Amino acid sequence: MNFDPTIFFAIVGGLLLLAGLVGAFLPVLPGPPLAWAGLVAASFCAYARIELWILVATGIAAAIVTAIDYIFPSIITKKSGGSEAASWGCNIGLVVSLFLGPLFILVGPFLGAFAGEMIHDSSDKKRALKAALGAFKGFLLGTGLKAICVICFIWIFAWSLF
Repeated sequence: MNFDPTIFFAIVGGLLLLAGLVGAFLPVLPGPPLAWAGLVAASFCAYARIELWILVATGIAAAIVTAIDYIFPSIITKKSGGSEAASWGCNIGLVVSLFLGPLFILVGPFLGAFAGEMIHDSSDKKRALKAALGAFKGFLLGTGLKAICVICFIWIFAWSLF
């Protein structure tokens, strides 16, 4: 059996794109950069026709979306009256919810943000609830943008093969 680098790069590209899709929803994996690495790997495949300008444009998009994912949740949380503890709680709630099942993936970040804000300042539950909602909105915005970005990368990969 001979080693075929074309098939190897196509498989590596596809696996990195799938890892990027998972990473769009998990804060421990950098979804768009992984998916972009998949496009770069796929560009070495003889069957995929991914031009350099597409790699540059998608690389810039991955960098922007990744930056937005780190910046917007904090901004939205602070505009909602929350502290950094609410943002941290949101991320911790998401990680914990991964072990509790799919239903908790949406509930976990909100509960984590609320708990984080209550630990930071337990004197005003109404403010903590508002901050938790802000942290949750920021989480949804970042996750949504990452998912859209990675799905576009997967579409580019699939389109280039056919």
